[in-house]
Amino acid sequence: MKLSHRITNITGGGSDGWDVFYRARRMIDAGHKVIELTIGEHDIRTHPSILDAMNKAAVSGRTGYAEVPGSFALRDTVAARIQERTGVPTTRDNILITPGGQAALFATHNAVCDHGDTALYIDPYYATYPGTIRGIGAVPKSIQAHAENDFQPKATDIAAAAKGAKSLLINSPNNPTGVIYSAETMAEIAQVCIDNDLWLISDEVYDTQIWEGTHLSPRALPEMAERTLVVGSMSKSHAMTGSRIGWICAPAEVITHLINLATHTTYGVPGYIQDAALFTLDQGTALEAEIAAPFERRRALTLKALEGQNVVRSVPVQGAMYAMFDIRSTGMSGEDFAFALLDAELIATMPGESFGQAAAGHIRIAMTINDDAYVDAIKRLVAFAKSQVKT
Repeated sequence: MKLSHRITNITGGGSDGWDVFYRARRMIDAGHKVIELTIGEHDIRTHPSILDAMNKAAVSGRTGYAEVPGSFALRDTVAARIQERTGVPTTRDNILITPGGQAALFATHNAVCDHGDTALYIDPYYATYPGTIRGIGAVPKSIQAHAENDFQPKATDIAAAAKGAKSLLINSPNNPTGVIYSAETMAEIAQVCIDNDLWLISDEVYDTQIWEGTHLSPRALPEMAERTLVVGSMSKSHAMTGSRIGWICAPAEVITHLINLATHTTYGVPGYIQDAALFTLDQGTALEAEIAAPFERRRALTLKALEGQNVVRSVPVQGAMYAMFDIRSTGMSGEDFAFALLDAELIATMPGESFGQAAAGHIRIAMTINDDAYVDAIKRLVAFAKSQVKT
């Protein structure tokens, strides 16, 4: 007997690009004091008030089967939040509550792609994108955004790949680059989607972490609300990564079918987690700002630490909890540099190649350790890079 090709081919075969991360974890297990600047996990935990709300909901009995689409109250609150931020009329009929952003990515591609359809996505990309597309039986096709253009994707490149495709997945603010797509870029992406009849899946899980520029949801652009599915999550905005709570915002007809999918897959999100999410969103933007503050602060510390040298150059750090460094002046690939840095300095980073080929010769830094240790790690990284430059 054989397993399905769909399940055995999710990663596409070969390395998944996370070998540096795995080596760092093995070194930690062996007792080495490795500084981890790898994954996007907050260095603060979920706020005690949120945990208290979760506990109260559980103790009160919200531990049984919950509403599969999400409670009316939570869907109404998410809809109001989105309407306020985008100006687009939004109701609970446009919202499905999901077990985190990853489940939402899987569901949205299920909604718009049939087996064998081509689904487009931008490279550099969040690590699960191509596997998510393969997992629903579609064919992933990447479109490179180039370092020379600050990783803003070009409409001409998307249009060249769009013939015969069914969907396009974008992510702004972007993981891994930290770039926010400009209004011009978003307008061009929207026009390509309209011209080529593409569904647009917009991953906006970092929409509360904006350091420079303005976040624009493409759903707010003319003729785009009817063809855009927005993925949201409370993982990054409220340090609730382990709670697995997110949503999809889409046309009402799409949500109707996605509710059917949820009924046959996840069967919703636990009620006590939904109630905690409702409590959290009711706290308004103050809590979001509190969660975001360490990354805004470390963004400034990053730029300061890179002053006075040009061996390590930063991609514009405009949003999210990451900085991407261009280390091509060392003559090394991102992967070779990351392995060498780990061995020499016990500092773990993610190679740009972990997120596709567009960021080859780069490394991604997660700004997720305390300020003093973070600044020290960046300075040591720069010194190491200087030592690798051949004169």
